[in-house]
Amino acid sequence: MSGKAHPPELKKYMDHRIFLKLNGNRHVSGVLRGFDPFMNIVLDDAVEEVSDKEKNGIGSVVIRGNSIVMVNALERI
Repeated sequence: MSGKAHPPELKKYMDHRIFLKLNGNRHVSGVLRGFDPFMNIVLDDAVEEVSDKEKNGIGSVVIRGNSIVMVNALERI
């Protein structure tokens, strides 16, 4: 196995709203603004979804790729 990371197939989601499930049962949604080959992701207008009733606006964030469990589009692409 080579040591090079392959870029994730996220180009089609750029500038669209996505939902991320993170380890530790955390959930964040926001507008995808960037990513790298290690799947580190930059989101704008990010919202941490603590529960169905509690949501915290957290602005622009970088999320480390190794903490991402699932990525889901919230808009039709």
